[in-house]
Amino acid sequence: MYWTAIITLPRLLEYKAPLGAPKVFMQKTLPIVIPIFALILAGYICRKRQLLGETAASELNKFVVYLALPALLFDVLSHTQLSTLNQPRFLLAYCLSSALVFSGALALRLFQSRHIVDASIDSLGASYANTGFIGLPLCALTLGSESLAPAIIATILTVCVVFAAGVFFVELGLQQERHMGKVLSVITLKLLRNPLILAPLAGIAYSLCGFTTPAPAEQFLKLLGGAATPCALVSIGLFLAAEKSVEQKIPVPGARRNALFLVALKLIAQPALTWLLVMRVLPLPPIWANTAILMSALPTGTGPYMLAEFYHREAAMTSRVILLSTAASLITVSVLLGWLQP
Repeated sequence: MYWTAIITLPRLLEYKAPLGAPKVFMQKTLPIVIPIFALILAGYICRKRQLLGETAASELNKFVVYLALPALLFDVLSHTQLSTLNQPRFLLAYCLSSALVFSGALALRLFQSRHIVDASIDSLGASYANTGFIGLPLCALTLGSESLAPAIIATILTVCVVFAAGVFFVELGLQQERHMGKVLSVITLKLLRNPLILAPLAGIAYSLCGFTTPAPAEQFLKLLGGAATPCALVSIGLFLAAEKSVEQKIPVPGARRNALFLVALKLIAQPALTWLLVMRVLPLPPIWANTAILMSALPTGTGPYMLAEFYHREAAMTSRVILLSTAASLITVSVLLGWLQP
């Protein structure tokens, strides 16, 4: 029964929208978001049916963090011309909107007596968009090929800058030393050893040197990097299956309310701030402005969940935010695309 659900789910893509149904929703957004749910559902079913064991989510996540995602980051940045990144207004607007949402969520979670490590991961969930798996194909389908350059920049900023900020605050919370200079030195060394930070830096250095990747190495990176997102999504499904049974025994007060607030920050506050910046404060050409708004309106990516697993922190809140934001984005992104009129 479970596998029938997974196999028949894509048949929804063949459904013809009735008169009056939003064409953007049925023809653009739905075909991209449904496979994400299918991968999460596959992991959920495998755990419920005991096809994968209790440690499967953690071990699969380690594969993503240490192998698959670093390969993807290095591959993308090693082929990126630095001139492509020279868009100061776009860079400032996108980073500023992410920083404001991250800071607001962090302040709130700290006010709620959340540990700084967990608060940082929660805040990353409110500001870390799923730019790679949803953003790039969605921009290509709705805004055209001209949007791919700003979409790639937004992806790089999300994966490198926004994610690095989350890692910084997590490491800051884990340090016990009181001397700030020593704390910063320890954090810097740990960041440079983190594969998710080291890989993009190595990719940029590789691009600056003008090296050409040999064909076998290129194929290796493509194969390994291509496994990053599906494995991360399956890992979320595995965790959700185990986390649901724990919640039934130990309910977490206010967990759903807090998750909904973080989702609202991600799907409403962040694109609203980006719109204000790219339209009023730092005006951009239409294609760059629309791409910035669309990329900031995407649901939460898998990065915060992988970070929680990597540091052995409680990941229930992160998994809820990813699942709820992805589901809600079916509506919010469709409305946004209709407003942008791509």
